[in-house]
Amino acid sequence: MSSDFIDPSLLRKNAHSPSFFALNRASSGRLDLVDFCIPCNPYFPTPEMFSRLTGALEQILKYYPSDADTITAELCATLGLNPQTVVMGNGSTELITWIDHLLVSESLATPIPTFGRWTDQPLETGKRVDMFQLQEMRNFEFDVDSFVQFVRARGSRVAVICNPNNPDGGYVPRHEVVRMLDCLLDLDLVVVDESFADFVDAEACTSVADEARIRPNVIVLKSLGKNFGLHGIRFGYLVANPALAQRIRVALPRWNLNSFAEVMVLLLREHREEYRESLRLLARDRSLMLQQLASLPGLKVYPSQGNFILIKLPDGKDGVGLRDYLIQEHGVFVRECGNKLGAGSQFLRLVVRPQNDVQRLLIGLASYLYGTASPAGSLADAVNALESALDSGVTEPNVYAGVTDQGAYAGATDQGVYAGATDEGVYAGATDPGTYSTVAELRSYLSAKVVSPEQGWGDQNATATRPAGPGADRYGRFEPQTREARPA
Repeated sequence: MSSDFIDPSLLRKNAHSPSFFALNRASSGRLDLVDFCIPCNPYFPTPEMFSRLTGALEQILKYYPSDADTITAELCATLGLNPQTVVMGNGSTELITWIDHLLVSESLATPIPTFGRWTDQPLETGKRVDMFQLQEMRNFEFDVDSFVQFVRARGSRVAVICNPNNPDGGYVPRHEVVRMLDCLLDLDLVVVDESFADFVDAEACTSVADEARIRPNVIVLKSLGKNFGLHGIRFGYLVANPALAQRIRVALPRWNLNSFAEVMVLLLREHREEYRESLRLLARDRSLMLQQLASLPGLKVYPSQGNFILIKLPDGKDGVGLRDYLIQEHGVFVRECGNKLGAGSQFLRLVVRPQNDVQRLLIGLASYLYGTASPAGSLADAVNALESALDSGVTEPNVYAGVTDQGAYAGATDQGVYAGATDEGVYAGATDPGTYSTVAELRSYLSAKVVSPEQGWGDQNATATRPAGPGADRYGRFEPQTREARPA
């Protein structure tokens, strides 16, 4: 991967990460980019759905869409919701904007770190934002009682939480969220942003949307773009009691949704089973990726119920340098959290992706973190840990859909060989000798620096660090339950 492809200054121009299009233009279209930055669903829509969208492209672009009320009615028919309680917006950020303009009069309380628009939007309109710092020493866990006490002490009139939270993926069990709503019944408004709730597998029923329909001061926010991995369409919705929903609905433009959004809402009705399967596959990938990241020495890995994972780099390592290195030398784009309130540059948010992409990420992480600056012993340990992490992706039975032999990827010709690769584990296009494209290549580089690269590094079954809590397994999941359909 040539370092001439991306100018690192592009990554530092503003608080928000550059878009895929900006990065691709900066590389003159040559960038072989794996996006670990923008949360997505790599398994949905299906290729068949994309084919149908392609076939309908001329009509989609040529003709006006239906108005928002019509598209909302179509969505509600699919999800079994009352249209009077649902408002659709041009992305969840449009809805956040109007919630702020219409319903936040003076102050808003929210935990940090969290999704930036919940702090930035009210600050931009002159409101007071009361920031409840989630404690790193407690692994950013959200405690309902502490938050309620904070809201009371600050005199906040609006409270917002994201569940799961962004960027750490922390999940508050549904009964605890309901208890919080009960405690804050006297506030002007309580918002529960469930943009990533479809990815939760900790319990079968996660949403409090049914509570929002009957409570006087509750809004639940959903993001269809995040669920479906279709950020370019820009569509989301909220659920509230009919009177509250109407206050927002009448403020929105009548045609605020595009034809792509309308077509996708209709397609969802036909492909709900494929969507459920995509959530199952992503939860599987998340569990495996958590194990792999936790096996790298010095990384702190936070359990997640979102489609992303938060990690903290070892002391002395900075996320900006790692981010720039990964995109220049490995074509891996990650979210460095230095501009997130309540986090810092040692933190990275990594999107959950399939194993062929994760191997590329792990190799880049290891070559940067342990390649030159560590003591000899830890270099050997790091290589062994990396091998352990990569191996764990090919030894767990029934991990990959379409696998015909243990460790063989669908479409591969030999165990561990990727389709289109020219050698075991070698990615097409990885020709720069400064880029360690395989474990063997990285080990060869390090062998000149360590006496015994075979030595072990200890517990290779290390898992993420956040305490799971009573009755939970090591990923924070509660008792096993059958996952019910939650299409949006």
